[in-house]
Amino acid sequence: MSFFNYSKPPLCRKQLTVEIEEMEGLWHINWQIGKIRLYSTFYTRIDQACILWSLLLIPMFITAQFFPVSWSLQATLWSILSCIGIAAMVVWTNYWVKLNKVSWALYCWVLLLILGVILTDGSIFLGWGNILIHLCALWLGLSAICYFCTGLAVRSRAVIFIGIIHILGIFILPYVGPWQFLTTGALMVFCLLMLAEFRWDTL
Repeated sequence: MSFFNYSKPPLCRKQLTVEIEEMEGLWHINWQIGKIRLYSTFYTRIDQACILWSLLLIPMFITAQFFPVSWSLQATLWSILSCIGIAAMVVWTNYWVKLNKVSWALYCWVLLLILGVILTDGSIFLGWGNILIHLCALWLGLSAICYFCTGLAVRSRAVIFIGIIHILGIFILPYVGPWQFLTTGALMVFCLLMLAEFRWDTL
C-alpha cells in the first residue's frame, strides 16, 4: 500500500457526506436569489481555522507593508491576535486531530507558532536585527514545517505541496524588493483559503 492515496486528486470540490454532516460545528453556506443558487458550500472546523488565520494575517501584513505604525505596537497587537488564533485553532481542531490520531501535528503548529511569536517579539523588543530583517522568511519557513508535518500526518499531497509553495516563497522574497510583507501575506492567505475552500486528499 502506497503512503499517499493516489486514487484521490490532491484537491477537489467538497461533497457533503453523512460523515461530514454529523461533524461538530459544521458551517453551511447557501447564497441564493430566489431559486438561483449563487454559492453553496460548507466549512468544517479545520476549514474555519484556516479562514480565521487568513483573516488574522491580512491586517498583520497589510499594516507592516503600508502603514507607519510603530513596530512595538504592531508586535503587541499581532501577538495578541496570534494567541487568539492559536487558542481557537486548538479548540476547533482538537476533536478532529484526536479522531484521526494526529494530535502531534496540532502540537507542531502550536509550538512553532509560539516560537514564531517569541522570535518576532524578540527581534523587535530586544533588537535581534538578523531575525528582524528576515521576518517574512521566518514565518514562511515555520509555516512550511507545519504544513509538511500535517501533510505527513494525514498523508496529503495537497498539504505537502502547500509547504513546498511556502519554501519557494522564501526564495522569491529577494526579488520582490520592498514588497516582502505584502507578498508573504498574500501567499499565506491564498494557501489557507485554498485549503478551506477545497477538500484535500487523505487516506
